[in-house]
Amino acid sequence: MSEKSILLVVACALVDADRRVLIAQRPQGKNLAGLWEFPGGKLEPGEGPEEALIRELREELGIETKSACLAPLTFASHSYENFHLLMPLYVCRKWQGFPQAKEHSALKWVRPQALRDYPMPPADEPLIAPLCDLL
Repeated sequence: MSEKSILLVVACALVDADRRVLIAQRPQGKNLAGLWEFPGGKLEPGEGPEEALIRELREELGIETKSACLAPLTFASHSYENFHLLMPLYVCRKWQGFPQAKEHSALKWVRPQALRDYPMPPADEPLIAPLCDLL
């Protein structure tokens, strides 16, 4: 059996005042294009998960938040063909700015129960149930 590297990425469920969750559509030309995901991304060398998420939310959505506004909820552990993905999911209810699709094809605010109506990467799917339980 060949050894797979472990890839750590962080994801965020932005929750608005109506208890809807923001999902983002992966752009054409990217792996898993067209699927819907929770915003986030890879950690850069020397970055902690919260730091990476704050940076990713700024880059992908043009919003600002703080570590104190990020609450870890659950995580996904999923084996892809070439690597194993570990992805903590944080919940964020406070941020500044209005989310814009800077790196995604589209953004949607969705009721937690409706998240399953949107095709997601295999690693994102197990995150839905704990989110529905919370909201």
